[in-house]
Amino acid sequence: MESNLIRYVSKFRELGLLGFIIILAIVIQFLNPAFLTLGNLSDMLKNTAILCILALGMMLVLVTRGIDLSIGATLALSGMITALTVSAYPGLSPFLAILLGIIVGSACGVILGLLVSKVGILPIIASLGLMNAFRGMTFWVGGGDWVSAYQMPDSFKGIATSNILGINTLVFIAIIIFLFFYYFVNNTITGRQIYALGSNPDSAKISGINANKVYMLVYTLMGGLSGLAGVLWVSKFASSQGDTASGYELTVIAACILGGVSINGGVGKVIGVLLGAFLLGVLDNGLPLINVSPFWQMGIEGVIILVAVLFNTEIKKKVEKNNRLRRVI
Repeated sequence: MESNLIRYVSKFRELGLLGFIIILAIVIQFLNPAFLTLGNLSDMLKNTAILCILALGMMLVLVTRGIDLSIGATLALSGMITALTVSAYPGLSPFLAILLGIIVGSACGVILGLLVSKVGILPIIASLGLMNAFRGMTFWVGGGDWVSAYQMPDSFKGIATSNILGINTLVFIAIIIFLFFYYFVNNTITGRQIYALGSNPDSAKISGINANKVYMLVYTLMGGLSGLAGVLWVSKFASSQGDTASGYELTVIAACILGGVSINGGVGKVIGVLLGAFLLGVLDNGLPLINVSPFWQMGIEGVIILVAVLFNTEIKKKVEKNNRLRRVI
């Protein structure tokens, strides 16, 4: 009976997370009826879109037992270079501006991928070093100054406010990336190899999986998404500074953990990560509406993250124990 319950919980964990989000939304709505208005929900989706984009990339990194602490700095560097470019060339197409950000971010991801896969530096050490390097480059490229709204053309600022098929561009891009990741991890050989490598690196290598290739792929992809997020961030806030998104990498990792991604690798679902990002979005949007102090907001989010980590750990232990018992029987 207990083993069946554990398997059910581990298999349908996302339903529980969705239920928690719904209950939380109902409580906040009861305390402040302005929460579930169309305008507020629209703002919440726009504010959560960038987090969703980055969390999906971080999921693959964590699945391979890695981590990328440089995404905030990569976002800032990509955003700064793009902001300076559109300021110098106001007629530049928004599409080309987005492409430039992706290229810069991908280059940063390639560097990290090489350090991890070829040089053999631990991901946490390599990304920590590059975080400081990229952040310093952002200040250097910007000359210690910042690019403000009046220096950016309306076409660039319009990226974050425009619509595609009636959907805000930020949300539309997040949806496209979600669909891509959902297909990629569930229907491609490479997607299965990523999970196999994270579950058991030694066995994966013996079975013929090219670990270096997989590491390069996930870190380059993470870098490209960080570059994309940098362009969207600067367009949304109409400002680019050296300390843009400082510490945001921790929020991204928190969204993954809340979504059920294991920092021990091999475990994580796209839908779970999306729900984890939405949960943080609900907290960030809803708690101020019910007059919760910013200090309490941080504490509440921290407690929820700790509970999620403990829950994930216990479920994993129970599942592994049941699997061992079934093999013995």
